Amino acid sequence: MNRLFSPRTTVEQVEEGSQLAPKFDSNGLIPVVTTDVNTGEVLMHAYMNEEALVKTIQTGEAHYYSRSRQQLWHKGGTSGLVQKVQQLLIDDDQDCVWMRVEVAGSGASCHVGYRSCFYRSIPVGENAVLSEEGVYLQFTETEKTFEPQVVYGDAPNPTQL
Repeated sequence: MNRLFSPRTTVEQVEEGSQLAPKFDSNGLIPVVTTDVNTGEVLMHAYMNEEALVKTIQTGEAHYYSRSRQQLWHKGGTSGLVQKVQQLLIDDDQDCVWMRVEVAGSGASCHVGYRSCFYRSIPVGENAVLSEEGVYLQFTETEKTFEPQVVYGDAPNPTQL
């Protein structure tokens, strides 16, 4: 275990104590929800491994673990859209992280070019659009904040199908 993290000894220590004792899953990852510090808008969901969490704590900038590339990922390292951590929270049983960030540049956090990675909604109930092809999504953002091809060039898409 990293020297910044305490061993998990008791439920009371984990849930009520003041020691950071994160619980990484069987793949060594912990989920992270990232929101805009000013608006509260959810920007993205990602994962951290131990190294990413340590680097985030040490630098004050968001670091994640890319499952598709199998490597550490400094958010904004390529695009310049660095996420400055304003607040880093951990949930009650220390198995999920919430980061409140300020994003440099255009404020975008999505590699597709939208501000948020959550740029489509799934209509439910009476608003659901169902067909033989499946459920149709509705775009909640209509304009991209930046053009990915300009920012990333020919870099491979980090999302695997």
